[in-house]
Amino acid sequence: MILLALLLALVCERGLTHLLHLREPRWLDRYIDWARLRLGGRHGLVPQVAAAIAILLPVLPVAAASWLLGSHLLGLPQLAFAVFVLLFSFGPRDLRDEVDDYIAALERGDAESSARCAKGLLEADSVGRGAGLRDAVEEAIFVQANNRIFGVIFWFVVFGAAGAWVFRVSDLMRRRAAFEAHRQGVPLTGDTFSGALAGMHGLIAWIPARLAAASYALAGSFEDAVGNWRVAADEVSERLLDRSEDLLARVGKGSLQPSLADVPPEDLDAATARGAWRIVGRAVWIWLALIAVLVLVGSAA
Repeated sequence: MILLALLLALVCERGLTHLLHLREPRWLDRYIDWARLRLGGRHGLVPQVAAAIAILLPVLPVAAASWLLGSHLLGLPQLAFAVFVLLFSFGPRDLRDEVDDYIAALERGDAESSARCAKGLLEADSVGRGAGLRDAVEEAIFVQANNRIFGVIFWFVVFGAAGAWVFRVSDLMRRRAAFEAHRQGVPLTGDTFSGALAGMHGLIAWIPARLAAASYALAGSFEDAVGNWRVAADEVSERLLDRSEDLLARVGKGSLQPSLADVPPEDLDAATARGAWRIVGRAVWIWLALIAVLVLVGSAA
């Protein structure tokens, strides 16, 4: 059922992505803001516990529904429910569509549209980055693929629909916390509720980030990717999430770099974004193939 649910969800997503407006992070903002206002003034260990509870509360109904459906009617209701949850867990926006929109804007010379698309990928303003914008967008694609796709797949395989949803909720809360911190001009420190939300997402994303990085290496230039992995391992960062994102960005760039050697400079921005998505797309197929093998081995056992 795991593999079938994933395949159905990925196929449906391509056809329904423009209709799934509820995947946008705004619909959960009221709950996140309520939790932040009620728990944001605490310090010490309390924010960590509060962040864990705040993430788990929206997941409990999904876990209960999945358990109640069980294996009734040959498991078809549970399969349908899993596909439904996955459709809302992948996201909050379709990464492929965002990359395609960004490339299309670059190729038609629409600076305003390309800046808007870049902002969505970066989760930050793209103005003023100059030549560094190309590298920033490339890195963002590899990082966002874990936030929107691989993390969801990993936790779905481990814990079913509830696992996929807990990853999406943690990412939505992390995004909202980062947005509010940037708006207020305050840092995301671990002893605050907002910082604890980011820390919780970093903890949940740790394993899938490393599996995603390994799949990037397999999908592109393995030697360059592994070389960059070693460099990332030597980097020291205070936040767990920052270390994972740095690893994804470095390994992804290494896997893609050799294929860009012969690209003309005027086409490099679009070719880099297109190449990054190509690596991500190959990595998705690698994950699905490995999951299929695990399912077959599990069935045989």
